[in-house]
Amino acid sequence: MKALRSVMALAAVAGLAVTATTAEAKTCVRKGAIGEAGSQQDAKLQVDEALLQAVDWGAWAAWMGSNNKVGAAANLPGYTYGPRTYSCKQGGSWGWTCRGSATICKL
Repeated sequence: MKALRSVMALAAVAGLAVTATTAEAKTCVRKGAIGEAGSQQDAKLQVDEALLQAVDWGAWAAWMGSNNKVGAAANLPGYTYGPRTYSCKQGGSWGWTCRGSATICKL
């Protein structure tokens, strides 16, 4: 009976260790970027690309090769790419300048 309790206690501790490792594995960063283009939509696309490139070029490539839309939350292999916020102004050397930010989490 004592041996069974020891095994159960060890299993409980091991379960907590696995849970703690899983919780610690997810890391999130808040990034900001600037995009310039001839249209507001294209400037936002530039922001989205720069945000991902700042975190992981592989995530950027996966996002570019998918049907994800500019500004929409997206799930990427190994990451979550939350909604973006933008502040855009017409003008500048390319026509539109947008500043944006998002939270990107590595799972």
